[in-house]
Amino acid sequence: MKKTVKKPLKRTLAKAHVVTRVRKRVRRQAKLAVVPHQDNGFRPHLVRWYGVLLLFLVIGGLFGTNYLKTGTVLGNEAPIIAEDLLVDTNKERASSGLGELQLNQELSKAAYLKAQDMFRQQYWAHEAPDGTTPWAWFARVGYNYAYAGENLAKNFATADATVAAWMASPTHRANILNGHYQDVGFAIVDGLLDDKKTTLVVAMYGEPMAKAAVEGAAAIVPKVDIGTVGNMSPMSKFGVAMQTMTPAALSSVVLLMFTAIISLGGVVYRKQIPIGVRREWRYHGDMYKAAGLTVVAVVIVMLYSGGQI
Repeated sequence: MKKTVKKPLKRTLAKAHVVTRVRKRVRRQAKLAVVPHQDNGFRPHLVRWYGVLLLFLVIGGLFGTNYLKTGTVLGNEAPIIAEDLLVDTNKERASSGLGELQLNQELSKAAYLKAQDMFRQQYWAHEAPDGTTPWAWFARVGYNYAYAGENLAKNFATADATVAAWMASPTHRANILNGHYQDVGFAIVDGLLDDKKTTLVVAMYGEPMAKAAVEGAAAIVPKVDIGTVGNMSPMSKFGVAMQTMTPAALSSVVLLMFTAIISLGGVVYRKQIPIGVRREWRYHGDMYKAAGLTVVAVVIVMLYSGGQI
């Protein structure tokens, strides 16, 4: 009796054969692109001029897409708004077991008045040049406090970046995670500071005097806290940037660093390369290429860390 193979089985075997061939081809091309060996002359295709050119075209496409979607290459889809600051603040408080803050209109007005005063008198500090303290704005709007605090930030692109920067500073973090505070007000104001376009963010935190008295304090002495104004450390800036980068920017940094590592791979394993190839091998070129790619990656990261607290 003659045994025959059914057509569906033949098609299945044919498809499996095609898949196997495709996998082998993909693996071979990947090896040629990133692994130094004899078939690619011990110079992976990714680190050759056309590989680097393709890499930058891909990165340019990612940032170009950001620009088309948002109007900025950084990909910030929306300006900072108070509601986002409130959500991010309450997330940090919840992670520390603290209750949510409520958005208070009086404190928001106080924060707005403070931001306007900074533009009017051209200063970046908690205390104005004329001696006005942050707590004068609380009094101006009629918010009678038992505990109060103030955080400042400028030129951050997103609410996430702003709150992340505050959390990276011990004094600003203490305000966000203060268990006494019940209310918060935010103001986001654009203007000119030292002849530069600036976006100021002011956060005013408070607990009403009446609430503190009800909870049983015999003699309430108002307590105030401010986040120290100053530049963040480089490591803090780097951490904030990594938390707030868009997927496109993060992908670009990963691609750049991956290519830099491939470039350094030949430097590290230079002695294992055949002598005949090694004589013609561009030792310093790949070192410079790795350094350049790393610098570009760092620049992209630092573009997302341009704010100040």
